[in-house]
Amino acid sequence: MNNSIKPIVIAGLACLALTLSACGNIGSLDFPGVYKIGIPQGNIITQEMVDQLRPGMTKRQVIFVMGTPLVRDPFNQNRWDYIYSYQPGGGERGQERMSVFFEDDTLARFTGDFAPTEEPSDDINDDINDDINDDISDDISDASTAAAAAVTKSATATTASN
Repeated sequence: MNNSIKPIVIAGLACLALTLSACGNIGSLDFPGVYKIGIPQGNIITQEMVDQLRPGMTKRQVIFVMGTPLVRDPFNQNRWDYIYSYQPGGGERGQERMSVFFEDDTLARFTGDFAPTEEPSDDINDDINDDINDDISDDISDASTAAAAAVTKSATATTASN
């Protein structure tokens, strides 16, 4: 090659290399004042939802509580996976995962990023049962009072017509 052409070729190759390397960084540019939206994907999983899960629940009941699973393994119908990922605008992506396992079409166990909170204490359960029993007693006494009033009204109407 000609000695006068070598510097031109080297300069051209250097410019081409710099241009191509700059193209790789275009996605990482942060423009000030540009709003970036958060990107949620999957099933939202909350602690309240996990606390409602009980062994022995049917698949339909689990769907009612947790929603339709994001991943159902076609080869293992007894495992459902719930996955939720969220990336705030320009931030790091976070992910929550929950796997639900069934035996004989009923909930056997679940694992993942959430654990059930403690069961309510016996005092709370006793209070709930007392409230239910009081409500039932009130309903029975109201029904008895209404039936007695109806009998009295019927007897009064029969006596008046005679």
